Amino acid sequence: MHKDAAHAGQAIYTPLTLALYDQAVLGVSCRGLWRCPSHEFLANYQRHIRPDHLDVGVGTGYFLDKVSFSGRAPRIALMDLNPDSLSACAKRIRRYQPVTHQCNVLEPVTFPGERFGSLGMNLLLHCLPGEMSDKACALDNLLPLMNPGATVFGATLLQGGVERSVMAKGLMALYNAKGVFNNAGDSLAGLRHELECRLDTVSVKAVGCMGVFSGTVRQSDSV
Repeated sequence: MHKDAAHAGQAIYTPLTLALYDQAVLGVSCRGLWRCPSHEFLANYQRHIRPDHLDVGVGTGYFLDKVSFSGRAPRIALMDLNPDSLSACAKRIRRYQPVTHQCNVLEPVTFPGERFGSLGMNLLLHCLPGEMSDKACALDNLLPLMNPGATVFGATLLQGGVERSVMAKGLMALYNAKGVFNNAGDSLAGLRHELECRLDTVSVKAVGCMGVFSGTVRQSDSV
């Protein structure tokens, strides 16, 4: 996988664009264009997050800031290729004292410390280069960091098997041309297939243009 393609998908996120991200992306775009309002993501987080959590492709940390943790104080680790996203998210949830790790998850990942009980990959896969089978390498690299039975969840923009308006199609085409998105071949069926090859109790549902998913880590994948 060419590193430049992975970098292109995250290069748009600068301190300036991150300052506008919550309103422009999670507000206007997700609700108006992609037809998947942010409360769908938050509900997915709330259902599946655990007190020992790894978040990959962290954005601004909006959902980690809003979600409620039960029991003990959570242990949170943040992974992203973009240092500005890592900084913005870590600052937003500094009350949890998160650990940050800058890396490309399409390459082997090493992370010291205990394994995690949940993995969030929200709005990440459609930015990664390649076909869905290529993007799923991120899961192959991250699953060894998870406990048996850990939850894996997130959401990604799709083109196949979902309903897209004319405006959504046009904007996706533009973002793909610029390298911001790489989801021209991404479909609901393809997402489900890659998840079911790696996880148990897989759930994938279309909400607007978005594939909202979850699953659990198999015993053999976390040893």
